[in-house]
This record gives sequence, structure tokens and C-alpha cells, in this order.
Amino acid sequence: MSEAVQDTNAQKPPIADRTIEEPSPAERARKRMFGHFGFMFGAIVLLGILAIAFLAPLISPHDPLDQQLARKLIPPIWHDSPKATWVHPLGTDQFGRDYLSRLIHGSQISLLIGFAAMLISGVIGTAIGVAAGYFGGKVDMVVNFVITTRLSLPVVLVALAVVSLVGNSLWIVICVLGLLIWDRFAVVMRSTTQQVRNLDYVAAAQAIGCSTPRIIFAEIMPNIVNNLIVVATVEMAHAIILEAALSFLGLGVQPPAPSWGLMIAEGKNHMLFDPWLVGIPGTALFILILSINLLGDGMRDITAPENRN
Repeated sequence: MSEAVQDTNAQKPPIADRTIEEPSPAERARKRMFGHFGFMFGAIVLLGILAIAFLAPLISPHDPLDQQLARKLIPPIWHDSPKATWVHPLGTDQFGRDYLSRLIHGSQISLLIGFAAMLISGVIGTAIGVAAGYFGGKVDMVVNFVITTRLSLPVVLVALAVVSLVGNSLWIVICVLGLLIWDRFAVVMRSTTQQVRNLDYVAAAQAIGCSTPRIIFAEIMPNIVNNLIVVATVEMAHAIILEAALSFLGLGVQPPAPSWGLMIAEGKNHMLFDPWLVGIPGTALFILILSINLLGDGMRDITAPENRN
């Protein structure tokens, strides 16, 4: 009997030899994402706004450009007024246009301008920033001069001057903003590239004869992408705010387009008696920009090298 027990115990592996299965990198990344409140909140809100923008023609209750003066300045449903109705839950503006429909379609303009301007500025700023940080020397001197020149120009004043001279169509506004807000990309990418280029794995790639494009795109870019994500989200929010400011001043998206900045500009004359004309699009802008910034901050925390283990 004792021999049988000894044989059974001998067949069991020692506790020290039992391997514990570690989670895969994908599982660790998923755990970091779902455990980061800011990332989850920003992602959910931004995905909701994206869904509203894509489905705007289907979910919009009215034509955002339809004007009927007989129904102008209907208050939202939370107002204690006999004019408030569920037909126009957010009310109507001074031209009788449904405010909810204009708010829904305005999300398309804000997201388009923010993403397109961020993409243009990101390509320009990242290219010259990485080139200056990697090559150094005269290339760095030229890029520093260009960045200093750009920083000496106030963005809003230059945008106002260019848009007033060239025109203020949607794509002109996007191009002007994209060509004016690349400086933060260049500064951040230059400094991070200077830090990464002196590390051992870059020196090893140079020692075995890797080409410069191979080193930049395979060794440097993957290790600075988390900084690039943060700057991209900040600049996307910056572009949306600048477009709203230009529209508020009358040099951005032109009426009757349902831009959120233009809605604020059109409602400012009624702000004392009908503050919701400014409050509703202003709140929408705040929520959109907050979600973008929280998403970028969360992505930075999740993709940071020190948090990948």
C-alpha cells in the first residue's frame, strides 16, 4: 500500500517545476485598455460622435437647411414653455431650422476638418522633425530656423489673413489649418528622435549595414509612435477649435452650412434671452474635444514602453 502511494506521488511533477502560463501581449494590452478610465471614456464618446456623423442623413429628423420663419426660436423641450415640442427636441434657431438636425450634421464638418488638418500637419511636422533629429548638423539647423519662423507667426491672425485673401471654402480652411499647426509635431518628433537615435538597437542596425529608411521606419518610428499619437490628438482638437473660432469670426465655414462654430456665431445675438443657441453647440464642442484629448492621453499611457510589460 505504501509503495503504491509512493509511486503515485512520484508521478506528480514537483510544484516548483509547474509552469504558470503568462498572458499574451494582446491580452496584456487589452487589460491595460479596459482598465484605463480616460481611454475608455474618450473612446466610447468619440465612437458615438463618429457614428452620429456617419449616420447623420439617416438619424437626422429634419433637413438642417430647411428654413421656416413660422417656427423660429422654439425652445428645447426642457424649457417650461408652451412652444416647446418633441418635434424639435433641441428647439429651432432664428431662421426656424431644427437645431438637433444642424447639430448632427455639424459633427461631420468638425470631424472632417479636425482629422484632415491633423493629417496634413502630421505628415509635414513628422517628416521634418524626424529628419532633423536623426541627421542633425545642417539639417537640424535649417529645421530649427523653419520652426522658429513658424512659431513667430500667430496662427489665428495668419489664418484670418490667408482665408480673407484666398477664400473661405471648407477645403481652403482645412489646407490653411494643416499648413499652420505642424510645429508641435516637428518639435516633439525632433526631440524624441534625438533620444532614440543614440540607443543600442539603432547602433546595431547601423553596424550591420541597414539603410537609413529601414532604420527610421523599422527602428525609430515604432518607438516614438506613442508621442506621435498624443500630439496628433492634441492637434486634431486644436484644429477643431481654430475652425470654430474662424467660423465665429465669419471667415470659416460659411452659412448655411451647419458648423458648430457658425451656430455659436449665429446665436450670439440671442444669447441673453435664448442662451441655449450658444450653449448647445458649445457643449458639443467641449465634449468632442474632451473625448479626443482623453483618448490621446490614454493611448499614450497604454503604448508607453514602460507600461507594455
